[in-house]
Amino acid sequence: MTENEALGRLLGADGPDIGCDACFEELDRYVELELAGADVEAILPGMRGHLAGCPACADEHASLVALLRERR
Repeated sequence: MTENEALGRLLGADGPDIGCDACFEELDRYVELELAGADVEAILPGMRGHLAGCPACADEHASLVALLRERR
């Protein structure tokens, strides 16, 4: 993790933040869209900001991305 990423997580989201409950609910969809190259911020506003500021959700996101990339 870079210093900027660590600082971003410490400071929280820069803009809309959907919260952990909504993040976990939409995470599968978000990752599928992200890997497909979609404009995920337009489709799920606040998700990127939440992932930048929440270490638990960011870890789940990274794990799911790695799993789906491995399967492809």
